[in-house]
Amino acid sequence: MEQQKLPNATTVLVLGIVSIVGTCCCTGLVGVICGLIGMNLYKKDKVLYDQNPASYTDFNNLNTGRILCIIGLVLGAIQLLYFVYILATIGWEGYMEQMRGITNMGRG
Repeated sequence: MEQQKLPNATTVLVLGIVSIVGTCCCTGLVGVICGLIGMNLYKKDKVLYDQNPASYTDFNNLNTGRILCIIGLVLGAIQLLYFVYILATIGWEGYMEQMRGITNMGRG
């Protein structure tokens, strides 16, 4: 029997990477969204793999993608919670003032 690739293994891997990079470079929302989509696709491919493991070759990519999605989800959730905490304590105006101060630091 000829082995084939799992349909979403590469996609899950890419979404896991994007969720981590998106969390670190953008906002936690990017990490959470990509992580959730990746976990959903992982679940679909895992069901396929469990039905006939001998038919599929790239289960390692699927597992690696799952781990990256989990890391991206956790980092994204922490960043979102921190953002909510900042908004609750200093408000939007204080947050924007803090961002202006960070932006103007380099202009000295």
